[in-house]
Amino acid sequence: MTISTTLSLAPSEALTEAEPRSPKVGFVSLGCPKNLVDSEVMMGLLDRGGARITPHAEDADILVVNTCSFIDSAKQESVDAILEMAQHKVSRGGRARRLIVAGCLVERYRDEIQANIPEVDAVVGTDELESILQAAGLARPAANPLFPILASGSSEPVRIERHASSVLQHSHPRASSPQLQYEAAAPKTKPTSGTDRSARSRPEGELREQQGRFSRQAWDGAASSLPTYLYSDQTPRILSTPRASAYIKIAEGCDHPCSFCIIPQLRGKFRSRPLASIIAEAQSLIAQGVREITLIGQDTTCYGEDLPPSLPLHPSGEDGSLAAADGSSAASLVPGDAAAAGLRRPDLADLLEALASLPGLKWLRFLYAYPNKITPRLLKAIAHHDNIAKYLDVPLQHASSAVLKRMKRGGSAERFLQMISQARAIVPNLVLRTSFIVGFPGETEAEFRELCSFVEAAQIDWLGVFSYSDEEGAGAFALEDKVPKRTIESRRRKLMKLQQRISKRARKRWIGRELEILVEGQSDETDLLWQARSLEQAPEIDGKILINDFGPHESLIPGSFHRAQITASHDFDLVATILG
Repeated sequence: MTISTTLSLAPSEALTEAEPRSPKVGFVSLGCPKNLVDSEVMMGLLDRGGARITPHAEDADILVVNTCSFIDSAKQESVDAILEMAQHKVSRGGRARRLIVAGCLVERYRDEIQANIPEVDAVVGTDELESILQAAGLARPAANPLFPILASGSSEPVRIERHASSVLQHSHPRASSPQLQYEAAAPKTKPTSGTDRSARSRPEGELREQQGRFSRQAWDGAASSLPTYLYSDQTPRILSTPRASAYIKIAEGCDHPCSFCIIPQLRGKFRSRPLASIIAEAQSLIAQGVREITLIGQDTTCYGEDLPPSLPLHPSGEDGSLAAADGSSAASLVPGDAAAAGLRRPDLADLLEALASLPGLKWLRFLYAYPNKITPRLLKAIAHHDNIAKYLDVPLQHASSAVLKRMKRGGSAERFLQMISQARAIVPNLVLRTSFIVGFPGETEAEFRELCSFVEAAQIDWLGVFSYSDEEGAGAFALEDKVPKRTIESRRRKLMKLQQRISKRARKRWIGRELEILVEGQSDETDLLWQARSLEQAPEIDGKILINDFGPHESLIPGSFHRAQITASHDFDLVATILG
């Protein structure tokens, strides 16, 4: 059944001509960095359309909640945020006249949101970011020829403070900002391309669509067509990350068949942004004062596999993956005519090489690699450039081959240890982050012990553990032998305790080490300390470096880089003294 995606507005709450021509909009952004970029795009579109962004819910004429729907806890947090923002509406005694819900929860529960929460005036799905203007009652603005990383006009956060883990500082520095005064101003550049909705796809995506991987027929109100939206270097954004840091989403969607995950249904098939568009966006960000760029996507290591062949073929033997879970190669396959012409598709290694050479970019990393897509060529690109983080975030999900088979991922502890060993051999001092799911249906005590043994053997630097969440629409939902919640939580605690001991030993080895750090500002925990990160610590997910001695400086500037020495360690965080 085809479901209309037309935005619905409650007449009693609609904005009138008598109201301000520049309404104030407040944003709550939940979930992952990919969702955060969507929020930044919507804020940019609203700003371009004449709205003003406010960090204070009580001052907003319009409130937007960009939701997450990955697991049960994320869905509950999203619903709680919607209900909390509803308290600010005129009908509840507040100022706001319109409440908009956006993001993944809309894709999953479009009809239920509007039926069960009458305060919601409009919904905007993951494929409808540009519809935020219509939802807010604003006209679509004329295109701007310059890449628009927009200032909020305030040094305050541009998102409403709700969650302790949210990044809240507005990072768009003005030309007179202390950061840009501290260093030399960077040159400005012009954009190259617009919003991309071209119908590219990978063969894997086409096959899995035929197999029903992306089916949303059982979801009430879900749009019949899959999302195809991709923002570009010409799309306006208002950054909400700290000062010198920014994310760039290089791809959207996912084709993998993982049985625990509904992200492909929420986000659509995998699709890459053009190489030139990403480079243009990075140049514009650098010109605005960004010095650290983190590339994100559901699987960044698939980048380029859907793009047209445009680059010379690799020398023989450079494309093979390390210990591929299913024995396949990660080489970018190209049509016969393109191969005959000596052309191939661009890949993540090409993108890293191009970005690493940009003047003014201090740090570069990418997040979320698929195990069988980590090629020697990719690792060599990481090892070759000093400004690329010697860091791999590879969500392995489990180490038991039996569990991995039920997850439809493949692999085993032996293959993963081989991959890690080879990666560490190519990239000295490689920092490894991964995540695991405990309590997957049918997980036995023996399979859990196998996972613990793997964690002990692999000596992973950063590790996250998720309790299995039974998601309707995911393949695993129909599996039997569900693990009791009490057992799942017990296993999660055991694995985290094991990792805590590993991390504590690993952090101790940092004591005495000198390294470059990026100053973020005062500590989240106390005004007596400042906090920073090293290149080996990704924003928001890894530990912090706490600064208790400014060394030769009377004060520090957020967004500045300094040499520091590690003087002490805790389980996950480090303590440092500034050297210069």
